[in-house]
Amino acid sequence: MSNDIDTAVQSIEWREDHVRILDQTYLPGREVYSDIRDVGRMWEAIKKLRIRGAPAIGIAAAYGLYLGIKDMPENAFESFMVEVDRIAEYLEGARPTAVNLKWATDRIKSTIRAHKDKDISEIKEIVLQTAKTIHDEDKRTCKKIGENGVELIPKNAQVLTHCNTGSLATGQYGTALSIIFHAHEQGKKPFVWVDETRPLLQGSRLTAWELMNAEIPMKIITDSSAGLLMRRGEVDLVMVGADRIAANGDVANKIGTYPLAVLARENEIPFYVAAPLSTIDMEMETGDEIPLEERDQEEVLNYSDAQVAPKKAEAYNPAFDVTPYSYINGIITQEGIIEPPFEEGFKNIFSD
Repeated sequence: MSNDIDTAVQSIEWREDHVRILDQTYLPGREVYSDIRDVGRMWEAIKKLRIRGAPAIGIAAAYGLYLGIKDMPENAFESFMVEVDRIAEYLEGARPTAVNLKWATDRIKSTIRAHKDKDISEIKEIVLQTAKTIHDEDKRTCKKIGENGVELIPKNAQVLTHCNTGSLATGQYGTALSIIFHAHEQGKKPFVWVDETRPLLQGSRLTAWELMNAEIPMKIITDSSAGLLMRRGEVDLVMVGADRIAANGDVANKIGTYPLAVLARENEIPFYVAAPLSTIDMEMETGDEIPLEERDQEEVLNYSDAQVAPKKAEAYNPAFDVTPYSYINGIITQEGIIEPPFEEGFKNIFSD
């Protein structure tokens, strides 16, 4: 990755007749690109976190839906739509917490229904173009999030972030990291504390990789070190992403986000969330309704090929937690910074 923000790495690309992803399970050791030509491999890539991050898996699901229908027989629209619904449901099951995935498949299904009078072959092309549009929109959205949020980062600020919210998690630029990249580009000289983020170390493996390639000063910390740094006055603000935001402003994000918000409040440190509007789920009244993915316990008991727990030990491995809206100072979107009360702010945006 160059330190020029506009040449940031792209986690997913459309290549003529297939999708190419940067397989994030190999980072930071190796940059391995995988070509995906069918919906089954796309489901596996999303499930196994080869492609990850709420916006990125929305893009992946959109392309995956096209890959699932492109070779289908061109029969009656009703039969075709049954298969579309089946494939969409299949993809949605890969990662249930991130709403962007279902948002993308729902958008494509709505587009298909809007063109039901066209030939199936033509509908297939429209689906591909819609997937490309979703991808392009996300790039513009993430750049705008960075531009909108940069005012929140003072010069020489020490920013603490969690999980990975950069280009690897989106179409390009990122969400919370987009803001940090833009602050760096403007000469604000931010320093970043990078939570390693258990259990898959998306912070130390991925965020650190992106920041180092962008030549942004940073240090990796264990998740449990955040409170010590805050109490010492070595954190000026916390900035994280989101996988789903409820209508009241409750935020589901990578496990460990909620304790950060509590610690930030205790130490009077601003806590911000950066996310596209597609991450806001107005059908979920509160965070208690958000489905929280529980992943395989082996991700905790083992790392890579190393066993890190006693044999026959069991582990509980939730992938996400929910941070109540009351701990959040603002949500940065492509339409600007939404401040509490969030429910009112969301309604104003979605009613325009």
